[in-house]
Amino acid sequence: MTNIQSQIQDELKNAREVCEISGTGSKECAAAWDAVEELQAEASHQKQGKEKNSLEKFCDANPEAAECRIYED
Repeated sequence: MTNIQSQIQDELKNAREVCEISGTGSKECAAAWDAVEELQAEASHQKQGKEKNSLEKFCDANPEAAECRIYED
């Protein structure tokens, strides 16, 4: 998650610079802020995570069960 946060910070800095140079009403400025918004949305989706299925819940409660064995290649 820290990687996406650093990307967001980089894009924020870039968006501010682009808007300062090309103006707040320019297409370049809008595109730069769109990139920031997309990264923020992705960070939000990652934060929500996925819901565990019934097997994952079972294995959390019973890690020693045969169904929960993890085999390394």
